[in-house]
Amino acid sequence: MDFLRPASWEEALAAKAAHPTAVPIAGGTDVMVEINFDHRRPEYLLDLNRIGELGDWEVGEESVRLGASVPYTAIMDNLRGELPGLALASHTVASPQIRNRGGVGGNLGTASPAGDAHPALLAAGAEVEAESVRGSRLIPIDDFYTGVKRNALAPDELIRAVHIKKADGPQQYSKVGTRNAMVIAVCAFGLALHPATRTVRTGIGSAAPTPVRAKAAEEFLNAALEEGGFWDNGRIITPSVARQFAELCAGACNPIDDVRGTASYRRHAVGIMARRTLTWTWESYRGTAARTEGVA
Repeated sequence: MDFLRPASWEEALAAKAAHPTAVPIAGGTDVMVEINFDHRRPEYLLDLNRIGELGDWEVGEESVRLGASVPYTAIMDNLRGELPGLALASHTVASPQIRNRGGVGGNLGTASPAGDAHPALLAAGAEVEAESVRGSRLIPIDDFYTGVKRNALAPDELIRAVHIKKADGPQQYSKVGTRNAMVIAVCAFGLALHPATRTVRTGIGSAAPTPVRAKAAEEFLNAALEEGGFWDNGRIITPSVARQFAELCAGACNPIDDVRGTASYRRHAVGIMARRTLTWTWESYRGTAARTEGVA
């Protein structure tokens, strides 16, 4: 195994173009596990740790540009207001040591359906900034996951950053694991309210071959909220609406049985998380509306 260690982003792109099979490594929290267990033996490792810009983030007027190597700890400490769903997801990642090393770029590159960041990125409607010596492009998060541990990157592309719109409404994240820490998700669920567009987005992890959205559930809830005037009147969402939303979210799953849980349990758990996160986010929205508009 050869070790490539570029000193700049331009050198990294050139190395990836010359060696398309090279596996990027920054935090190494996924790659090193696979290598240590002999699940992967790449011909080249492309070390990105000398490229400081990958650890930077920029808060713009409408969105956050998050460098691929920004660690989860930095998201938790600095971007909780702008990216609340992703900050909550970051809290559930492994241990403090791994949160200090791992980042969203690695989660995206690995593209595991159990990656903790994916549901939050789907719910927020993120875009992945990919670049090669041929140029750069933004890949909508909905188009990024192409199969089990496969993504839309071309062989010569690297992830430079993730662009995520600043939250304009409450966001939530929930995860089921076999214990409270240092655990791969049995299943996970992210939910984001977008009052500016009067829409809701979801994200489901570890309950299908790829991270997915529950689009039928979103369409149902968007229609129910609009028809009932909920965005304006701030009323409590009725139990029947919450129940139907939960059932549709569970129906969006295509899980498997494995050592962490059964397919039927995953569907059931996703439904429970969907109902609970909807309740939490809507109560938060109602509270905000009551303070700003006098909605009771």
